[in-house]
Amino acid sequence: MTPEQNFALYYENIHVPIQVINKDGKVVYVNPSFSFHWGYDIAELENYNIYKDPEVRRAGLQHIISRVFEDKSSCFVESYSDSLLKNKDVTTPIFRTKMFYISWNEQDFVVFEHEDDTEIVLIEEELKKARESSHEAERLKDTFLNVLSHELRTPLNIILGYSLIIKESLKDKLNSEEKVYIDNLYSGSERLFKSIAQMLEFAHIEAGDFRVKVEKINIIPVLKNCIDAVYNQALEKNLDIKTRFNVNPLMVEVDLQCIENAVNNLLLNAIKFTQQGFIEVEVDVLSDKDLMVCKIKDSGIGISSQYMDHLFTPFSQEDLNISRNYEGNGLGLALAKRYIEKLGGSIIADSIKGVGTTFTFTLPFTANKTITTRKKNILPLFKKVLMIDETNSSYGLLNAFLKSHYEIDIYDFRKFNLELLLKEEYNLILIDVHQSHWDQSIIICKDIKRLDKYNRPIIILSSEFQEEKINKFLNAGADKFVVKPFSKDDILETLNAFNLANAEQA
Repeated sequence: MTPEQNFALYYENIHVPIQVINKDGKVVYVNPSFSFHWGYDIAELENYNIYKDPEVRRAGLQHIISRVFEDKSSCFVESYSDSLLKNKDVTTPIFRTKMFYISWNEQDFVVFEHEDDTEIVLIEEELKKARESSHEAERLKDTFLNVLSHELRTPLNIILGYSLIIKESLKDKLNSEEKVYIDNLYSGSERLFKSIAQMLEFAHIEAGDFRVKVEKINIIPVLKNCIDAVYNQALEKNLDIKTRFNVNPLMVEVDLQCIENAVNNLLLNAIKFTQQGFIEVEVDVLSDKDLMVCKIKDSGIGISSQYMDHLFTPFSQEDLNISRNYEGNGLGLALAKRYIEKLGGSIIADSIKGVGTTFTFTLPFTANKTITTRKKNILPLFKKVLMIDETNSSYGLLNAFLKSHYEIDIYDFRKFNLELLLKEEYNLILIDVHQSHWDQSIIICKDIKRLDKYNRPIIILSSEFQEEKINKFLNAGADKFVVKPFSKDDILETLNAFNLANAEQA
């Protein structure tokens, strides 16, 4: 049997193109599949030599073929091509070719096994384009969120802050109609901020950018603080807030921001849809399952059974009349559910239309109930603050908020000198960070932390809200990062806490 007959026996019925060459580069066999794809039979290739093929030379394949002969080995070649394929008037397929050495009757041959990878390569290209489009869409979304946050949070901070100052300082000088104007200005600004904040939070959770920092805390004080935060809103509607804490302390492992946001959303939802009656917060444990159970019950308008399946769907409310009569964007409950689930818990709702609603959520609790009692913040004596602010956008508002308790000296980035750190009179350092001075602010923060012999607290004010960027400042030495917009109570509580800590250390 000749070598050609032997090759025909093995390769004639194989569906992939096969060609066999001898050591001189002459093609001694091609199978029908090769003839179909290349358009040549063995007789037409009598004068063809693969070593003289210009396309094979251009790709450097003659050296690879020679090495396979010499080493009696095998190899793969991606996107194989030769002049026979290039000369065809059709689109050249993309071949992945395996070359391997064989011997027959003391003669050396290399077999080319061509596998058509055109479809796979095209699919991979489409997937690559899809991934690139996805990354670009993700980049544009992140850019939009960042721009939206930075461009809206700072002016909202000013509007909310000054409207509150006007509301408080002129409350005894305005007539009833003017008070309505001021109240509407403040409530409208607050509603706008809450809507924007919720949409940004929801977008980051859905994008998977939200990271939790789990710590062991007593959940009872957290719930009490959340109730205190909404107490005035309930009082305005003459609603009675009841509590039933059957276990205290109750230690849980949670992210403090997550649980506060979830509970606040549930409480605000209860207040919004309750016109008269009560709101009750009950806490208990399921010992056999190591779960804490929190129920937030109201005597509000209730939810229809038909709508229960859509209750936690973003941007949804039960009907058009609801959206007209009750302010909101339909994100509060959707966010609460996602926060609870981030912490490994679950949430359900039980409601009777016209009677009321009960939201029940569970969280894993820890058996160790040891807690550390924190001292209550006390308003410090008059103090002095060093502030670095390029745009002066926050200085006026901060000065109005703090003038009864603190004196603020302001410097822009160009005039700030590290020699100011030698002045012992400053108790705190505030840096108002604008996006355009982000990197410069981080450098200044590092320099202050490294050179300040008094080790004074550094507080960052910014409209940035992404955890990754906030952590860059915390890693640079900042002690606190306050996200705009902030209230008078927020900034006072922050400064007072640091002053109290300094006083205790002294």
